[in-house]
Amino acid sequence: MPAGTRRLTTVCLCLLSASVLSASEATFRPQTHIAIVGGRWHINGRVTYPGAPAEGLLMNVRMVNSTFEDRNQPDFDAEANTDRFIAQIPSYSSQGVRAFTLCLQGGMPGYEGALNSAFEPDGSLRPEYLKRVGRVIEACDRHGVAVILSCFYQRQDQGLRDEDAVKAGLVNAIEWVKARGFTNVVLETANEFNHGGFDHRILRGPEGQIELVKLAKQTMPDLLVSVSGLGDGRMADALAQAGDFILIHFNGTALKDIPERIAALKKYNKPIVVNEDDKLGAEAVRAMELSVSNGASWGLMLKDLNQYAPFEFHGPADAPDIYAKFRELTSP
Repeated sequence: MPAGTRRLTTVCLCLLSASVLSASEATFRPQTHIAIVGGRWHINGRVTYPGAPAEGLLMNVRMVNSTFEDRNQPDFDAEANTDRFIAQIPSYSSQGVRAFTLCLQGGMPGYEGALNSAFEPDGSLRPEYLKRVGRVIEACDRHGVAVILSCFYQRQDQGLRDEDAVKAGLVNAIEWVKARGFTNVVLETANEFNHGGFDHRILRGPEGQIELVKLAKQTMPDLLVSVSGLGDGRMADALAQAGDFILIHFNGTALKDIPERIAALKKYNKPIVVNEDDKLGAEAVRAMELSVSNGASWGLMLKDLNQYAPFEFHGPADAPDIYAKFRELTSP
């Protein structure tokens, strides 16, 4: 059998396993639809935050470990962790949060060696992991909130056998989104693709990511797709052109540099979304103000609380000053 045929067969077999839905999953009816219209974010046919400083933006919070598991630590109660987050979704959304970033390979939990992935080595999907992710997406859908669903994370791609498995995993994840009927999901192919923690070539550079973005669009043309880079707030030209929107991180970006970094990306005429910034307190508040006033959505990452074990989710009590600013900028 030719190599190309073998690869296609692998993907198709993986998709077959991903397409089997439980009765409750099959009866899901979406209530929330996210779209980009004229360069601005719309939810359910209406521009986000009408009349507010953040009109047309997608204010978000990174919650990638709300669906965490560590197969090297079987005592961790993954379902209870997800339940605690779901219970707080209404309180986060009440502050103006309209998207959460989730990840099928989680995020750094504050220690090395975790085995946290929705993928098997061949790129097929692990049903127990997808059920947790699905529960969060459904809960977000009920509350008018979108999900930035990231597929691959540094430190975890090593669990995928080869580049064909990476491609199969991406296709399987998108086919799962399609089969579940989720309309509140946008896709991030990889988190910080140029991070040294990735092993597979296709994940480490712009050329490979462009290939993955194209594969994602071929699989589900209506799905909005992007990829994020490192915390310097920059994006490679070819990737900025390839995605439907531009994802950047501001972790390592000084406040004084934020307007310039956003301005450099406006030439692409696409929504600019910061979906990770680990600044705290007054610095985080100012980063949010600068992002919004310069036309970019802003995303909070409280790594010590929400992402590092033990994971805690308390709604706006996580950071009252930051969430107060969320509420101010998203209210008319």
